[in-house]
Amino acid sequence: MTRDPADLTAAAREMTAADRPYLAHLLAEEAARLTTDPAPAAGIRAAYPDPTTTRTETD
Repeated sequence: MTRDPADLTAAAREMTAADRPYLAHLLAEEAARLTTDPAPAAGIRAAYPDPTTTRTETD
């Protein structure tokens, strides 16, 4: 596994394109954790929110 936040965010974009939002979120969380500056880390987290909290239930 890579330790480079840029590689992880690229992988998160690929997972989003492949309709794998939870995996994208996990990769983005790891990228944000490895990012030393809080502002870019917050941006990464905002770009890939947790799909379990943003999912809308339908009847």
